[in-house]
Amino acid sequence: MPIIDLPRITWAGLGWGAVALGIGVLLGLALRAAVIGTMRWRGRGAAAARVFGQLAFGLGVLLGLMAALAIVFPSVRPVDILGGVGVVSIAAGIAFQTVLGNMFAGIVMLARDRFRVEDQIEVSGHRGTIVAMSLTSTSVRTFDGRLVLVPNAVMHSEVVTVQTGFERVRSTVRVDVDDAVDLVAACRIAEEAMLAVGPVLDDPAPQALLSEVGTTTVGIDLRFWSGAAQLETKQATHEVIAAVLAAFREHGVATGSDVLVVEPGPEMARVLGTPPTP
Repeated sequence: MPIIDLPRITWAGLGWGAVALGIGVLLGLALRAAVIGTMRWRGRGAAAARVFGQLAFGLGVLLGLMAALAIVFPSVRPVDILGGVGVVSIAAGIAFQTVLGNMFAGIVMLARDRFRVEDQIEVSGHRGTIVAMSLTSTSVRTFDGRLVLVPNAVMHSEVVTVQTGFERVRSTVRVDVDDAVDLVAACRIAEEAMLAVGPVLDDPAPQALLSEVGTTTVGIDLRFWSGAAQLETKQATHEVIAAVLAAFREHGVATGSDVLVVEPGPEMARVLGTPPTP
């Protein structure tokens, strides 16, 4: 039978190997603390600081493990260890392409720090609040209370709309008024009504702009700024619609729902002497 020539292992080597591994763990802890402290000092997101801190800890432990192997097995050279790690990395890359793709996308995404936990986003048709970010996926709680796990490769390659990327956003509501009313006065009334709404910001001031001419109505776009969060925009829209319609009723401005169009039938057209509408 062939004899397997194993490297000689000594108790002293095992002891020094354990010491090297322990030093690697301590080095990893120190690196993690340094990375997290530096990223927080620079104002980066908590999720990014946590993930990069874990990577720094893993690097320290890996260095300690390589040193321990070199001490326990003196015949194994560090170059051989690096070569083995390279072979394992290539094999893992082939076997776990999707996982590694999500991991590298997560590293790039966290390094850019374009959005963070608690930001409200829209990606691939899903709209909600980010509740967690990891190396492989981003957890989004949709506005209707569902949990959506979005792979980081999708987050990196798809268009992501960050609703809370800025402190305020503009919303637009369309309202139709009778074209017989004083349109300038109607716009002024709408702007004054929007200014009185609490969630609507004064700067920039809300605007009521004529946008489209219909058959018997004219469209007015009510444009106003509010807080960026989903609930803030919905609440502002709700109050703007109620306030503007109430102001229109108070000042006698007929809206599109008040305009009645009567199409003459064949009998009425015969009596009036006009051709019926086809």
